[in-house]
Amino acid sequence: MSMVLIYCVAAVCEIAGCFSFWAWVRLGRSPLWLAPGGLLLVAFASLLTLVQVDAAGRAFAAYGGIYVAASCLWMWLVEGVWPDRWDMAGAMLCIAGAAVIVLAPHRA
Repeated sequence: MSMVLIYCVAAVCEIAGCFSFWAWVRLGRSPLWLAPGGLLLVAFASLLTLVQVDAAGRAFAAYGGIYVAASCLWMWLVEGVWPDRWDMAGAMLCIAGAAVIVLAPHRA
């Protein structure tokens, strides 16, 4: 599985898992939402271990850029809130930062 695909699936798992807690606390949903949310967070953490990089911190830092962009998509597609130009500019900066982290020639 490619690194980009792993990061994208991990982002969906993490955001959905965190949203389950948000839905319970902030939206008054049933605590039963926490069960699939917990499983999604386990899936998220497991997926990050599949990324082929030399340091966990580098994998997590690069993932952060994908997470920010995916969160803006979640806000639009799930919550119905259209990201404004500042949301989009910030997401693009984060994606650029993630690309620098992943694609740079690091010392061994």
